[in-house]
Order: sequence, then C-alpha cells, then structure tokens
Amino acid sequence: MKISQKGLYALQAMMTLARQYQNGTLKIWEIAADSDLPGNFLELILVKLRNARLVESTRGAKGGYKLRRAPSEIRLSEIIRLIDGPLAPFGNAEELRNLILRDAYHRGLYQAFLDVRDAAASILREHHPCRHRREIKVSHRTYQETTGSEETGY
Repeated sequence: MKISQKGLYALQAMMTLARQYQNGTLKIWEIAADSDLPGNFLELILVKLRNARLVESTRGAKGGYKLRRAPSEIRLSEIIRLIDGPLAPFGNAEELRNLILRDAYHRGLYQAFLDVRDAAASILREHHPCRHRREIKVSHRTYQETTGSEETGY
C-alpha cells in the first residue's frame, strides 16, 4: 500500500474538517490554510470526497465544506481507498485470495501480501480523522502532534 500525495492531502483536509466539525462549514481557503495545502488541488479532492458522500458543500456567502457524518463514523481506510484504491500491496484482496488458491508454488508469497493488506485494513478501520488524543505512539517514541516534538517513551 502506498499513499499518494493526493491521498495525503485528502487525509489532511478530512482531519481539518473533523477538528472543525462542531463549528459548521469551512471555505476551501480555510481548509487549505489550516492544512497547508494548495487550494486548486484541494478543490478537486473535495469534489471527489463530496461525490463519495464523505463531505457536503453549501453554496453562498456562509457556504463551504463540512463532514457529512460525525468524524468517529469515518474511517481512514474509506478515504485512502477512495483516493488511492485498494489497500493490498497489489491488486485487491479477492485477487490475492484467488492467487493463493491457484498458484501453489507462490502461495506463501501471496498469503504474506494478503496478511499485510488485512493488517493495514484492520488498523485503518480502527482510526478516524479526528483523534481525541494529541499524541501518537509509534514503536517506542511518542510524537506530540501539536508541537512536533519527540519524547522517548521506553
């Protein structure tokens, strides 16, 4: 699984919308400024998110974009699949399952790819764009999201 720059921008925009969920709509320039994203590219991403019914738009002076559902109901896996396609290292899960059944000589390789896909899908299903905690634990380090500082947490 590889997340493209477009996918990363979509995730960042959704995180901004999730943080502002209770405050109503945000204009494209507000989302772009908050997430440090290029406005023209962001507009194309928001159209795709709107067409997938993840965000909704309102026209007019008080218009803008907002999440269509509560942030806790939107999974990162939805956003990534929409923008970048399947989570599998190549193809999709069904294709990998078929290769496992058909190609006994390489079954172990395809099973490993399917296991990676299933683990990634499981993790991404558990996370949503708006995390209530402000720190993210990665291995033995803790990263402070607001300051960008790093602490060792053995």
